[in-house]
Amino acid sequence: MKKKTVTYTDDKGEIVGELRVLRKGELPSLDQLVGKLHQKQKVTLALDGEAISFFKREASKRHTSYQRMIRNLVLAYARQHTG
Repeated sequence: MKKKTVTYTDDKGEIVGELRVLRKGELPSLDQLVGKLHQKQKVTLALDGEAISFFKREASKRHTSYQRMIRNLVLAYARQHTG
């Protein structure tokens, strides 16, 4: 079996473009982020500690994993912006 090669980039997470405040309803509610995904692909991603703490706290309240909530948030965002 061939071993998979992991390639890392030198991207430091710089923001490209302008940030804007999201309106209520643009993203799924926290309760909508607890569903299971069928397909997963492992990635390495560095996130802000404040964001991780937020998702850990909210996941604990909902008896789920914070990783699942983040995965579902990214999926919802991608689906919303796929034309």
